[in-house]
Amino acid sequence: MRRVLSMLLFCGTAWAAQPEAWRIVGDIQFAPYSYQNEANAKPQGLDVEIVQAVMAEARIPYQLHLYPWERVKQMLGNGDVDMAFQFAGTAERRAQYELAGPIRTGRTIFMVLKQNSLQNWNTLADLAPLTIGQVHGYAYESAFDKAPLKRDASATNPEQLLLMLLAGRIDLIVGDRGQLLYYARQLRALPHVRILPKPLVEMPRFVAFSKGDSRAAQFNAALARLQQNGKLQTIYNHWQQ
Repeated sequence: MRRVLSMLLFCGTAWAAQPEAWRIVGDIQFAPYSYQNEANAKPQGLDVEIVQAVMAEARIPYQLHLYPWERVKQMLGNGDVDMAFQFAGTAERRAQYELAGPIRTGRTIFMVLKQNSLQNWNTLADLAPLTIGQVHGYAYESAFDKAPLKRDASATNPEQLLLMLLAGRIDLIVGDRGQLLYYARQLRALPHVRILPKPLVEMPRFVAFSKGDSRAAQFNAALARLQQNGKLQTIYNHWQQ
């Protein structure tokens, strides 16, 4: 009887010691960083692989799903999930969330049609006469986000934003360089667009937790180990091919 009770106690303790699975969500339309193809419902992309590698390194079970960006932010804000990605490292985001990372750095640029007369820009005031397309709910860079510029934020994802530019509905668009080039290739629009030489910002990208969540430190510790052992660079190299 004592042996049975001991075994039950041991099993109960072992079960209680199992870490609870983290609920993780990301943007479903942020290719090539996080996305799902219709033919393959499995989340994929550079950021997805980084998050998966960090969780494996931390030996923490998790469930990862991708949703539209507005829903991602809502789920994190409501406490329906534990972690979300990917967030720009702006002052506003840092004040709102417990950011962990960065998991990578992205260049935010302006894209125009080839025939547009604008060759470059020096200050945001140079963009004042133009209508700038941006994705609803995205943060780009603090000064730009606050500047009194003419904006069209009706696009719900970057692909739609590029389509609006190609249709001539807006003068230029703002976004991640790798992402806009990815969609330009997908839409066979590379011959029709160009990127302005001066970028808006080199923006670090983070995962986010609720403010004060100590799990951010766990994520950072595992991420640092991946940086030190070279596994993170291997993932970067794979997606740069």
